[in-house]
Amino acid sequence: MSTPNDQENRPVIKILLVEDHALTRMGLKAAFKRTNDINVIGEAANGEEAIEMADKLNPDVIVMDVGMPIMDGIQAAKKIITKHPNIKIVMLTQHDNDSDILASLAAGASGYCLKDVEPERLYTAVRSVNAGDAWLDATIASRVLRHYSAVPAASEQAEANQSTQPAQAENPASAPTEEFDRPAPEALSPRELEVLKLIVDGSSNQEIADKLIISLATAKTHVRNILNKLAVDDRTQAAVHAMRRRLV
Repeated sequence: MSTPNDQENRPVIKILLVEDHALTRMGLKAAFKRTNDINVIGEAANGEEAIEMADKLNPDVIVMDVGMPIMDGIQAAKKIITKHPNIKIVMLTQHDNDSDILASLAAGASGYCLKDVEPERLYTAVRSVNAGDAWLDATIASRVLRHYSAVPAASEQAEANQSTQPAQAENPASAPTEEFDRPAPEALSPRELEVLKLIVDGSSNQEIADKLIISLATAKTHVRNILNKLAVDDRTQAAVHAMRRRLV
């Protein structure tokens, strides 16, 4: 757990709160005031206001509800990230249905938290996405991984069904890709396997460092090496690859 001194040494993260319930916004603002490194610089009550405030304030992170009047958080996230790719977005909502989760991630959100999240976990989410990591609530992460790990399996079944049909000329442009079934270019070290397991569990880089008693820089290096060795682009793909190949 971070100490006040740790927080004082961090650069201040500017956040925009987007929530249509005034009391909830007040509660979130009060919660973030307990930190020294997260500063609420603006508030909005719907997606349209969020877009306007993002243009005006250029926050580092937006903490945004999914279900709102006028324009929901998913539509707003897509528009904001298209215009401001540097802004990170954490969806904070009571909705845990798969369609909202996957739509939020497809829109470009870097984090997804349920509203019953503990304040410390929410702080971690904001700090993680600001540092360039993805952050998902543990229950959300498991559902996302199950969804993505099922996609290649469905492709394999489709190929098996096609094998019983008459052969047709292959079109390279439409050939399915085996993104998660290709072998890893390099074997992972025992320490990298430990880090990979923590990635699958949804741990941030700071949490990995704390749990393995290593520096944050070392944790980031391990994560970067894992992504390179598995030939994947991000932590979610690494986690899916690990589960598909039973690496952890």
